[in-house]
Amino acid sequence: MTFTPGPIDGVIWKPLTFYTDARGWLCELFRNDDIPPEFRPVMAYVSMTNPGVARGPHEHVEQADYFCFIGPGVFRVYLWDARKDSPTYGRKEVKDVGEGTPFALIVPPGVVHAYKNVSGGTGIVFNAANALYAGEGRKGWRGPKGSAEYVDEIRHEHDAGSVFVLD
Repeated sequence: MTFTPGPIDGVIWKPLTFYTDARGWLCELFRNDDIPPEFRPVMAYVSMTNPGVARGPHEHVEQADYFCFIGPGVFRVYLWDARKDSPTYGRKEVKDVGEGTPFALIVPPGVVHAYKNVSGGTGIVFNAANALYAGEGRKGWRGPKGSAEYVDEIRHEHDAGSVFVLD
């Protein structure tokens, strides 16, 4: 499969604003009234990524991710529309975000995504997913859909024949 560049249907990019004063700064990462109900978070985490390291590509069947890239660090974000019923099926979107260009990003289910730290130092990413990782109480790791062990994550980063390649 060949992907063509362009925006992807259902992906939401939201510029983030820093409010600065003598004390420092404040940045609202999300507000319930800014996020469509189907994407509202039920859990959140922060990750640190070393320079030159990528996370993904992977996708979710039902889960949406709500990433915030505010710095430190600059990340190259890769999105591929693998949803056969999408009007933008076969598109690929790449954007550099983070320090200097802070953005929130909602990745809907079925959109394959990855990001790579392209800066010289460590980078921090906030994510607030709309589903609990490994379900209520983290009862398992992998299992059939609907089971307590189910994790909604399809990983492509170790697939040698993957069409989801980071440039």
